[in-house]
Amino acid sequence: MDKHLVCLDLDGTLLTDEKNISPYTKKVLTTLKQQGHELMISTGRPYRASVPYYKELKMTTPVVNFNGAFVHHPTDFDFQIMHETLDKEVTKEIAKKVPELNIKNIVAEIKDNIYIHYHDSVLFDAFTMGNPKISVGELQDTVTEDVTSILVQAEESEMPHIRKTLDELFAEVIEQRRWGAPYPVLEIIKKGINKAVGVDYAREYLGIPQSRTIAFGDEDNDTEMLQYVEHGVAMKNGIDDIKNVSKYITEYNNNNDGIGHFLNEFFDLRLKP
Repeated sequence: MDKHLVCLDLDGTLLTDEKNISPYTKKVLTTLKQQGHELMISTGRPYRASVPYYKELKMTTPVVNFNGAFVHHPTDFDFQIMHETLDKEVTKEIAKKVPELNIKNIVAEIKDNIYIHYHDSVLFDAFTMGNPKISVGELQDTVTEDVTSILVQAEESEMPHIRKTLDELFAEVIEQRRWGAPYPVLEIIKKGINKAVGVDYAREYLGIPQSRTIAFGDEDNDTEMLQYVEHGVAMKNGIDDIKNVSKYITEYNNNNDGIGHFLNEFFDLRLKP
């Protein structure tokens, strides 16, 4: 079979709830790689939080991080990095809205530099993977350059009002996406940027036509990617909106080799669990 590009979201998709790649899914993906197909991570996570899985699957492709805002190649230093940032002044304006919008906390990321508005030990634990540089303080004061992404943490009941307000104020310059497990928050990146943009950029580099692309996802931030690829696959455990825009839905969820079973059948590998 001609070479395909398989794009993998991480949380709730490739990874189990324990944040592991299950043995059967790993066997299927390893077999596809041995057959010459390309595997690629496309995630809302930064690279430092996706590199363990990149290495586990022995990938040799670019990585799409921050929902498409940062695309780089860990082993090809000639690869032209794509880094789409959000104006720092927009970040500061959003940070000023923290009290009136009942935002519990707000985090700005610039590659591997992290700026946390309020000190929070839970957030510290969540962001320490990869030993990033962490600064604490009001973002109006600490952020001095354009940012890769902003994460807004709030009670679920406050999210609709927050999204509506931010859309009214900044719709022309920001994209908003809900980021699911493990940390349900609102992610904000530059207008026009999403996973599909990152996947398309990497696909062209790899020389694989769009007609031979497959992607798996489960959350709001996977929408454009699943619409862009030829074979968009929603996880059984995915949200309804994702299932509605996808060509396929896995028979099993992320804890029961949803990706492994789908790809085994799609490529007729005949591998048994």
